[in-house]
Amino acid sequence: MDRPAGHLLGPFFEAPSAKASFATRPADSRGRLYPEAESATRTCYQRDRDRLIHSAAFRRLKHKTQVFVEHEGDYHRTRMTHSLEVAQIARSIARVFAVDEDLAEALALAHDLGHTPFGHSGETALNRMTEAFGGFDHNAHALRLVTKLEHRYADFDGLNLTWETLEGLVKHNGPITAGVRPIPAPIVSFDARMPLELSTWPGFEAQIAALSDDIAYVTHDIDDGLRAHLFSIADLAEAPLAGPCVRAVTARYGDLELGRFIGELARLLMSEMIGDVFAETRARLAAGQPQSAAAVRAMNEATVSFSNGMAKQVSDLKDFLFARMYRHPRVTVTNDKAQEVVESLFDALSGNPVLLPADWAASCGVPRDAVTAGVVRDYIAGMTDRYALQEYARIFRREIML
Repeated sequence: MDRPAGHLLGPFFEAPSAKASFATRPADSRGRLYPEAESATRTCYQRDRDRLIHSAAFRRLKHKTQVFVEHEGDYHRTRMTHSLEVAQIARSIARVFAVDEDLAEALALAHDLGHTPFGHSGETALNRMTEAFGGFDHNAHALRLVTKLEHRYADFDGLNLTWETLEGLVKHNGPITAGVRPIPAPIVSFDARMPLELSTWPGFEAQIAALSDDIAYVTHDIDDGLRAHLFSIADLAEAPLAGPCVRAVTARYGDLELGRFIGELARLLMSEMIGDVFAETRARLAAGQPQSAAAVRAMNEATVSFSNGMAKQVSDLKDFLFARMYRHPRVTVTNDKAQEVVESLFDALSGNPVLLPADWAASCGVPRDAVTAGVVRDYIAGMTDRYALQEYARIFRREIML
C-alpha cells in the first residue's frame, strides 16, 4: 500500500475483509425518523442508497447544469453524471479504508440533490430573490427534498433515510455552526425533530464523499473545459497541480488525440489527489486513533483530508478553472441569462400563484407572502434546466435562448 501515487491499488490489491473500528456500522444505526422494519436482504444504508437512486430528485439531476447548460453538448457533465463519478470515487476510497461503501455511495449520490436549474447561477438568483424569506441554500434544500418534498411512500413524506445518511448529507463539508451567516432554517427545523449533532464532524464515510466531490469535479471540469476549447493544453501545462501531469503525459506519449490525452491526464491527476488522501488520512488515523464512528465525529479536525500541500494545489487549480472556465464569456453570458430566467419565474409565480400547478398553488397563501415565497422557491429549485425554460416560455409567451 506504499506504492507511488498512480499505483496505489496495484494489480494485487485486495479490499480488507473486516470493517475498520471507525467505520459506520448498519447494526449501530440510530434509525429513521419513522420506524420501519429492517430488510432481510439489504442493510439500512443499502436501502438509503436505493431510495435515493429511485427518487424523482435524483432523476432530475440528468437535466441540471454542472458547468454547461444541459443542452450545450452531449459530452459535458450534468449533475447526474457528476454525482455518479463522485459515487465511484467514494466507493473506491471507502473500500480501501474498510468503512461502509454503501453509505459513502449514498452520500455521494445525494450531495447535489438540492441544486437548482442552471447550477450555481440559478442558486445565486434564487437566493437573491428570497433573501427576505430566509434565502436559498442547496444543502438545506437537499434535506427538505429527502425529508419532505419527495412523495413516494404512503406512510410518510420524504424518503425516511437513516440518521447517518441525513447527518452526512447535511454536514459532509464539516460542522455547521451559526457564524457569519445563520444556519439555514430547514436544517434548524429538522434538527429540532431529529438532532444531527451539527457542531461535530460527520462520520468517516461522509468525509470521503466530500473529498470525492472535489477530486471528481476538478478532474472532469478540466475534461469539459478542454473539449469546449475554453483553454488549451498549453494553458493547462502552466496550471497548478495539473501542469506536471500534463507534462508527464506529453513526455510519455507525445501528441495524442484529445480524448486519449484527457483520459491519461484524468487518471494521473486523480491518482495524485487520491494518493495524497490515502497518505494524509492514514497519518491522521495514526495520530488520533479513533476506535469508533463516534470518535471520528469527536475529532478536532477532519479525519479524511488532503495534506496541506495538496489542499493548496487543489485550491490554486480551482482558481485557474475559475478564471479560465467559470468566468469565461461563453459561460458567464449563459449564466446571466439563466439568472434572468430564475428571477423572472420567481417574480411571476410569487406574484400570481395561480400560474403554479394546482397542487402547488393549493399550498400558497396570498401573493408575495412568506408562505407563497417558500412554495415558489421549492417549485423552482426542483426544476430542470429545460423545464425552467419551458415554464418561462409558457408564462411570458416568449423563448429565451441560452
